[in-house]
Amino acid sequence: MRMKVNQIEVHYELSGRERRPTVMLSHSLASSFKMWEPQMEGLRSHFQVLRYDTRGHGKSEVTPAPYTLELLCEDAIGLLNFLGIDRVHWVGLSMGGMIGQAVALHYPQRLLSLTLCDTSAVIPEEMQPIWEERIEAVRTQGMFSQFEATMDRWFTPSYRRLNPPMLKVIEEEFLATPPEGYIGCASAIRKLNYLDRLRDISLPTMVLVGEDDPATPVSASQAIHGQIKNSTLVILPHCRHLSNVEQAEAFNTHLLGFLKTFSWKEDLQ
Repeated sequence: MRMKVNQIEVHYELSGRERRPTVMLSHSLASSFKMWEPQMEGLRSHFQVLRYDTRGHGKSEVTPAPYTLELLCEDAIGLLNFLGIDRVHWVGLSMGGMIGQAVALHYPQRLLSLTLCDTSAVIPEEMQPIWEERIEAVRTQGMFSQFEATMDRWFTPSYRRLNPPMLKVIEEEFLATPPEGYIGCASAIRKLNYLDRLRDISLPTMVLVGEDDPATPVSASQAIHGQIKNSTLVILPHCRHLSNVEQAEAFNTHLLGFLKTFSWKEDLQ
């Protein structure tokens, strides 16, 4: 469905079990809510599940760049307000994890828990020229200019050689991302600087990362884990950035295990 929230049309899907806690899924840069397909069966069995396309991505509206993480946070809160959902378990990967940090810092009362996957809390100064190069390449040459390098960061060579159906989905969604949406969100990401503020987060938090992730390496997740006192760290072997896709079974086991630790876990047997 598409609804107008925070002055833009947002594409979302609400599915699963009504009157159960809601899990909200937030995807990576240059993807869409289709990225979460490997998690949907398990989550829908126990929860109400809300997944949505970030501004400028998928079927959500594209607005002129640049964006900020705070703007993307307000989009998410606007969607929750529209749907009348008070609190959610936030699960975000990469950019989705960055938006989740913004929500946790600005609207902690809207979250039941926080799962931050393959993400970072700060973009170091030495990465700024790289982000500028990516933005300029997409502006002048389109999304294909970033395709091969991104797929290499997202997946191990062995996974790509298998050529599973989800790989095709991810590739198609990447190439279909509107350049203006990519530029807008990339501009938000490059200004990420939440690390020193994460100590203010007291929510139950799981930090999950692929051991071979070159985009947001294990050290970035360790830094987040070190700042959030009520957090656990999980390192998934044999995968890169999109750990939810490449190691879906292990990812799902840890995610559901974490979510089942809450007070209503007896309902999830």
